[in-house]
Amino acid sequence: MRDVRNLATARGFLVAAGGSPPVEPFPRAVAVRAGTTLVIRDARAADWPGIRPILHDVVTEQETFPYDPAMTEDAARRMWLLRPPARTVVATDGGRVTGTANMYANRPGPGSHVASGSLMVAAEARGTGVGRALATDLVAWARRTGFAAVQFNAVVDVNTAAICLYESLGFVTLGVAPGAFRHPRLGDVGLRIMWLDLR
Repeated sequence: MRDVRNLATARGFLVAAGGSPPVEPFPRAVAVRAGTTLVIRDARAADWPGIRPILHDVVTEQETFPYDPAMTEDAARRMWLLRPPARTVVATDGGRVTGTANMYANRPGPGSHVASGSLMVAAEARGTGVGRALATDLVAWARRTGFAAVQFNAVVDVNTAAICLYESLGFVTLGVAPGAFRHPRLGDVGLRIMWLDLR
């Protein structure tokens, strides 16, 4: 554990499972569970082969994101790998991509003071703290960049893991659009707008 702590201090911060991380700086090393070190860093073009299967699995499951499961790989790459001032990151564990997130201004012009973003975790890494590390990184980026708030526009109402995570970080639900998401098993379910005020 000493090596992980030293690495975390040198590169950012350390988060023990269930801990509350500080909000800066980046990149970061995060201890997710005993014996592993998760690093959140800016994505590079070379990361796409690790990101692509995560996006493919999440989108084709059709349970948590309102993205077209028939989108092409080129469309998926353009949608996910955003250029500055937006940001795309990966979570890596031993060099393997276990999750990814992107973050950006929610709207142009008069809405550009509010951030938004999306995050996805590989199926085998869910429940290990990867989502929390990505969400915490997104919020930290929004603070550093001077956004007034973070707004998630379409959190599926039955995605209880994501809702609990976001609420633990201070997000509140502003409202639910009933039946706005067509779930493959549960039928039409709501989409939440979730909000974190950073002022």
